[in-house]
Amino acid sequence: MPNQDTDQQGPRSRRDLLAMIGAVAGSTVMYEAMTNLGHAQESPHRGAPRLDGDVRGASVLVLGAGLAGMVAAIELRKAGYKVQLLEYQNRAGGRCWTLRGGDTYTELGGETQRCEFDRSQYLNPGPWRIPYNHHAVLELCRRHNVALEPFIQVNHNAWIHNSRSFEGKPKRYREVQADFIGQTSELLAKATQQDKLDAEVTREDKEALLAALRRWGALDSDYRYNANLVASDRRGFAKDPGGGLSARPEASQPLPMSELMRSGMWRYLANGMLYEFQTTMFQPAGGMDAIAQALFRELGPEIVRFGRKVTEIRQSGSGVRVLHVDAAQGGNPVETTADWCVCTLPLTILSQIEMDVGGPMRAAIDAIPYDAAAKVGLQFKRRFWEQDEQIFGGISYTDLPNSQISYPSTGFMSPGKGVLLAAYPYGGVYAYQLSSMSPADRIRHSLDWGSQIHGQTYRDEFETGISVAWHRVPWTLGCAGTWTEAKRAEHYDNLCAIDNRLVLAGEHASYLPAWQEGAVLSAYDAIQRLHGRVVGG
Repeated sequence: MPNQDTDQQGPRSRRDLLAMIGAVAGSTVMYEAMTNLGHAQESPHRGAPRLDGDVRGASVLVLGAGLAGMVAAIELRKAGYKVQLLEYQNRAGGRCWTLRGGDTYTELGGETQRCEFDRSQYLNPGPWRIPYNHHAVLELCRRHNVALEPFIQVNHNAWIHNSRSFEGKPKRYREVQADFIGQTSELLAKATQQDKLDAEVTREDKEALLAALRRWGALDSDYRYNANLVASDRRGFAKDPGGGLSARPEASQPLPMSELMRSGMWRYLANGMLYEFQTTMFQPAGGMDAIAQALFRELGPEIVRFGRKVTEIRQSGSGVRVLHVDAAQGGNPVETTADWCVCTLPLTILSQIEMDVGGPMRAAIDAIPYDAAAKVGLQFKRRFWEQDEQIFGGISYTDLPNSQISYPSTGFMSPGKGVLLAAYPYGGVYAYQLSSMSPADRIRHSLDWGSQIHGQTYRDEFETGISVAWHRVPWTLGCAGTWTEAKRAEHYDNLCAIDNRLVLAGEHASYLPAWQEGAVLSAYDAIQRLHGRVVGG
């Protein structure tokens, strides 16, 4: 992690000034700040671990057929281990999950939803995008022939909405971005022109800064941000350039600075600056579960036993015993034994299972809460966001409880139907608010909120919907492990350590929580350390 006081040259005031500009103007300084906070970290993956050496016929029982469990099982079997895998559900993938027409899902409380989407439509309730720097997941896709297509994170033609500003009317992302950058650039230019920075920057720096601000902020010759054609080329024109006698464009009027600043709508602009979102992102063609299906095909049904609810994990100096029952039928527990165990069950589930582990691991398992999150997918009769509003992929943001609306990144210009991710609050009160509702109410409220952005068309074109609230998902009881720096310092190493013959893996055992990359990397790390124990005697 770079040191803030030693990795830059020049006086501190100059660095602070340029940092302010970078926060407004570009992603470079944002990346540096994220790195210093320990958030923007590139995946260190450079290939699956080499598990060389004689395993002497050792057996491993893997618990959980999510990505972490299946990756661990695949690599261990390649190395010569006898592998078995127990999974609570009747499918592989865990949170790598896609809902399509005909699927059913029952949440805590017993309410069952049936997905009525057309077969070509789908919703990814869990992971829905893969950053360009998540090397392990991308390598899995290459190795297992999972077709990928671009995922559009930022669309300057999407909406930013604040229900308490601009009479509750949404504004285009490009309008908010152009006006915020232009108006803050004007303020900095004024400070520079008024010799406020003489003691801080050189005359040459000041001249370069003014030139940069004028170009970056689309300022006029007097360093003012106003209605002009240069600014309109960024925020959009009142009348677009055309051809012939009607070709002359008309400049659009910027949003009032005071209302824009008070609205807080500019805070959504930083999303596209986040390290994971800065450049090309991907999604598997046809749904995220294409990755899970490919891994399951590699393992084969002879390895994975579905419908198994683990009730006890026992271990001794010579092996592991796991008691489990048929999740659908109940009945008497069945015992499965192995020399070693890789457990990828979510900590919310594992904390409720009787198990033989030491105090440090037990404390770590019990200490980590899971974030709340909820998703609502709505199918519409036609792709009105493309046909009427020219929004092709990307995300609209709002201060309403649905938080965001994501538009499909595939099927552009098709005349048929489409599914919007119509609500996705993550963490905080809105996620709990949506989770507390019935599935029908989640859809009803999502229609109300979306109509404030897209108007009556939203209701007129709505056809059917489905929702998943992760705290009500029986096999996770939450979305993803939530770490603080204090909890990492106290519990992280104990959570990841091998306890006798048991090791844990999953996104919760990583510095990339909530990402599939974290799950895969934690599995690679766990099996490499376990393998070292085996071949080292």
